[in-house]
Amino acid sequence: MEALIISFTTVALAELGDRTQLLVLLLATRFRRPWPIVVGVLCAALLSEAVAAALGAWIGTRLRTGILDAAVGASMVIMGLWMLKPDKLAGQERVTDHRGIFLTTLGTFLLAELGDKTQIAALALAAAYHNLAAVIAGSTLGLLLVNIPVIFLGKLFADRLPLRAIRYASSALMIIIGAVFLVRALHR
Repeated sequence: MEALIISFTTVALAELGDRTQLLVLLLATRFRRPWPIVVGVLCAALLSEAVAAALGAWIGTRLRTGILDAAVGASMVIMGLWMLKPDKLAGQERVTDHRGIFLTTLGTFLLAELGDKTQIAALALAAAYHNLAAVIAGSTLGLLLVNIPVIFLGKLFADRLPLRAIRYASSALMIIIGAVFLVRALHR
C-alpha cells in the first residue's frame, strides 16, 4: 500500500505544470472532445509508467537497500529542484486532425513522456519498492488525477490557477519526500 500511495503522490506532484500536462491542455483546447483524449492519456500513461517501472524493478534487484534508498531520495530531491523550472511545450504545437484524436494523444503523450520527471519517478520508485503493480498503478493514477481535470476544464484552468505557487509547493513536497528516503538510507 505504501508503494501505491508514494507512487501516486510523487507522480501527481511531478506532473503539475509538466510538459505533458501542457500537451494535454493543447489537445483539449484544440480538439474539444475530451473522451478520446482521456483514453489516449490513459493508454500512454500506462505504457510509459509500466516500461519505466519494469526497468526500475530490474535495477532495484541489483542494488542494496541503503544505496537504493539514497539513490531514490537524491533523485526525488533533484526532481523537486527541477520542478522549480517551468516546462514549456516545444515542438508539439502542430497536431493534425487526420490521425484521429486518440492516436494523436497516444503518440504525442508517449513522446513527451520519454525521460520526463514522472517516468524517472516511476523508475526510481519501482527500484525502491519491490511491488511493480503498485508502482505502475500509483504512477498511472497520479498522471490521470492531474491531467483529467485539464482535459475537461483546460482553458479555464490555464487562465485562473496560480501555476507558480503550485509549482513551488509541489517542488517543496517532492524535496521532503526525497529527504525521507535519504534519512531512511542513513538508518539502514
